[in-house]
Amino acid sequence: MIDTGTLAMLTMVGAVVGLDFVSFPQAMLSRPIVAATLGGAVCGDAGAGLLVGVLLECFALETMPFGASRYPEWGPASVAAAAAAVVPGADAAEMARTVPFAVLIGLACAMLGGQTLVWLRRFNLTVAERYRDELAAGDSAAVVAVQWTGLVVDFGRAGAVTAVWTLVAVQARIIVMGVTPSVGTGTLALSVASAVAVGVAGGAVWKVVHTTKGYQWWLLAGLLVGGAVAVFA
Repeated sequence: MIDTGTLAMLTMVGAVVGLDFVSFPQAMLSRPIVAATLGGAVCGDAGAGLLVGVLLECFALETMPFGASRYPEWGPASVAAAAAAVVPGADAAEMARTVPFAVLIGLACAMLGGQTLVWLRRFNLTVAERYRDELAAGDSAAVVAVQWTGLVVDFGRAGAVTAVWTLVAVQARIIVMGVTPSVGTGTLALSVASAVAVGVAGGAVWKVVHTTKGYQWWLLAGLLVGGAVAVFA
């Protein structure tokens, strides 16, 4: 199990990245590649967190958080997934077993976490209705009260969600990894998870760029530059 101090730090990180997703400051801290790396660093292995974050980021590219649309919440889920991926003293074979499972846990938590955003919006609506007359009159104190209420509640919600997801993810990893065959299954699972992530990421990029004039040349240039950086950097 995870110790209390680490859980408290992960909860704080999850609260910050959860708040960043919608409320404030929207500085991209909630992206899986950032949130999972932070979560992994708190648990003592930023590299494992980064690996999980890269895979989850490929799925998250498909999310278009516009307006009142419903979408997964990636920040707290990525922190929890990173915690599930970090096993002290693990070698490459052990990581090949834990990382795919951590990604799967992260996807499930992100989907469930999205529902809490719906509840948050409904709560914010009730708060705004409570101050409806003051807001209509342009009362600055009412505006500040509504804003701060939303921020504080969102911060607490994200922290609570992170704590729950982390406890569930780590315990599930302990149970599942205890009965899962070792290297062969883990390597296959990692390959499958990577292939699926690449496919989803490719579909997401295609959706974004295919209506742009000359998209094929921009896409080709991006692939060439990215490949060169990966090989020579």
